[in-house]
Amino acid sequence: MSLFWRIFALNAVVLGAATALLLWAPVTVSVPVLLTEAVILVGGLAVMLVANAALLRLGLAPLDRLTKLMTTVDLLRPGQRLPASGAGGVAELIRTFNAMLERLEQERAASSARALLAQEAERRRIAQELHDEVGQSMTAILLGLKRSADDVPEPQRRELQELQEITRASLDEVRRLVRRLRPGVLDDLGLVSALTSLSEDFATHTGLLVTRRFDTDLPPLAPETELVLYRVAQESLTNVARHADAGRVTVALRRADDGVVLTVTDDGSGIEAPREGAGIRGMRERALLVGGSLDITPAPRAGTRVQLTAPLARKQL
Repeated sequence: MSLFWRIFALNAVVLGAATALLLWAPVTVSVPVLLTEAVILVGGLAVMLVANAALLRLGLAPLDRLTKLMTTVDLLRPGQRLPASGAGGVAELIRTFNAMLERLEQERAASSARALLAQEAERRRIAQELHDEVGQSMTAILLGLKRSADDVPEPQRRELQELQEITRASLDEVRRLVRRLRPGVLDDLGLVSALTSLSEDFATHTGLLVTRRFDTDLPPLAPETELVLYRVAQESLTNVARHADAGRVTVALRRADDGVVLTVTDDGSGIEAPREGAGIRGMRERALLVGGSLDITPAPRAGTRVQLTAPLARKQL
């Protein structure tokens, strides 16, 4: 039955009941209307309106739930569906909306995957160029400055040595940028070594105390899963340094029943509700790339906890 006929039937039931009461109830209407008759008529109207409202509320409740989901649905949090309750047109409308939501989530996941893969390819290209071109050129300059410093008098030697230190610091910064753009240790030594290097580098540059807790029996992971876990840890530590005002950070990686769980917890100022900026939404998109889920919650005592659960088998997009 379509929605139109459902509403028509509900109103027909109420109006039919009211008509039956007027036909067979021992009630008459005088001219002018008596007070008792007016009370009976107004009471009957009130009962009819209440019954009509209750029946409409019951019949349109699935639409209210559908409207609420439409206003709150987020494609970065997949799986939000409504049961196809009701009958006729209402149930068909909910099933159509669920199918549309499923299609939009798949398309969003596929487009995000293409964008993130292209981003990683561009990061790899830039890191390679920085390493091969800029890094080697600066190394050659550093060696040239050293040779020149050995052949000049003391005043000029001191100036050249200062230039050496500036060049060496710049070369170290280029190497750090290369590691951030494309962590070679992740490809060469694996996820645990990459997270260890990331946390040590983070502690060195921020002065925060970083504690690492990695399980020893971690399962083998696909390269794209390891890269997503590394990028989420990297973005989480960056957010801690920028916003948390923390003194201690814990990076944990443990084995779960069907995957691994990465947790980054700080003891900073904490959050009431995470603001979905570009960084957080980027982490959610990366989690979807491998079929994982990302949760950002207040830590048990203070601070913030970022938790990524990644399955062993990568979700096919």
